[in-house]
Amino acid sequence: MRLLLSKQTILIRLLSIALGVGLLGWLFDLTLEFLLVYQMVLVGWHYKHLFMLDKWLWRDRKLSPPAGDGSWQQVFDGIYYRQRKSRKKNKELRLLVRRFRDGAEALPDAIIVLTSDWSIVWCNKLAQQLAGLRWPMDEHQRIDNLIRNPEFQQFLQQKQFDSALELVSPLSDEVTLEYRVLQYGEKQYLLIIRDITQIKQLEQIRKDFVANVSHELRTPLTVLQGYLEVMDVDNMPAPPIWQKAHTVMLEQTKRMDALVQQLLTLSRIEAAAKVQFDAVVDVPAMLHLLEQEAISLNREKQHQLQFQVDPNLRVTGITEELRSAFSNLITNAIKYTPPGGEIQVCWQRQHQKALFSVTDNGEGIAPHHVKRLTERFYRVDEARTRSSGGTGLGLAIVKHVLSRHHSKLMIFSEPKRGSSFSFSLPPELVVGVQTQQQPKLPRKIKG
Repeated sequence: MRLLLSKQTILIRLLSIALGVGLLGWLFDLTLEFLLVYQMVLVGWHYKHLFMLDKWLWRDRKLSPPAGDGSWQQVFDGIYYRQRKSRKKNKELRLLVRRFRDGAEALPDAIIVLTSDWSIVWCNKLAQQLAGLRWPMDEHQRIDNLIRNPEFQQFLQQKQFDSALELVSPLSDEVTLEYRVLQYGEKQYLLIIRDITQIKQLEQIRKDFVANVSHELRTPLTVLQGYLEVMDVDNMPAPPIWQKAHTVMLEQTKRMDALVQQLLTLSRIEAAAKVQFDAVVDVPAMLHLLEQEAISLNREKQHQLQFQVDPNLRVTGITEELRSAFSNLITNAIKYTPPGGEIQVCWQRQHQKALFSVTDNGEGIAPHHVKRLTERFYRVDEARTRSSGGTGLGLAIVKHVLSRHHSKLMIFSEPKRGSSFSFSLPPELVVGVQTQQQPKLPRKIKG
């Protein structure tokens, strides 16, 4: 515990010294002169310690106080004690501020601290990316002067922050941002900006999905309903009309069944958890069966089918899912390639990967369609797809199957010059072979 300076003690000490000096001066008959010298020495002693204090506070870099005499030492120690206490508090405050900023930087949202007049106090790095702020240049700038959107300015003026505001990003028209304001301390606000582009896209995909499924099912149901309404037990149509109606109803029923089956397949693949691929898939044998199916499907269009299959190349994976991927790509090529075209199916080793590709010389696909081909129910040509019996889900299934097998569908197409759909399975899924045999030569099949 530090002792406080006592006015009485100091006064007694000064008077005692002055009395002693005065008595000494009286002995020499120089009392006033001795007292004057004493005062000058006392002033000089105080100025000496003032200079020491000034040097310590403003020029020295030492934290420890200088060595003083008498009451000045207590002054030095008191200042040192206060400085040390202040430094400790400042360190704690800096640590708290650093923790706050580290936490704000770790958040997936943009954070901006504002005063009551909407001036910027602080923002994290994500705020600079989403809102285009510059830190620290924009410090103390009004946020409504930097985000010059009438809806945003009206949102701040009304101060009705129960609901969030959704606006297009000031940096990109393709990004949608959500603005939310919260009360933060006294006379301060916290502006939270969140990128909801993906959420909006998923919401739109969900709406499109429901609309597309409803549309796909409505058409065959309308056909069935129309035929059934004109039929009754007592008034059956003539045999030729009934045969036609029966054929149409059967086709529409098969179409609905195919749609439901593919929806169930897609749902099952999406909902399935990640699995370890321990089962060996005999892809060459699978492609041999698919080749026979392709020959049967190709009887009408008479394409030139060419299968190049490495008989020793096997992989680990989910057999039914891989078969669905292979079948969808081969079937699509047959359906959408004009009669008499050429289709090449290839299953070969590419370095340490297993490469599968289906290439045709058909009409090709425009670039703006290519990037959307794997979306559910997306069609390049509605009329052509419906006439071929497609559901618009095949490539979506392929995309999800390949994603579960750590691969990605690659699409290369050029109008009037054909298309190529390919993917490569990673080395960890490729089964090593003990003997290297020559792959079978390409087989050309017509019809």
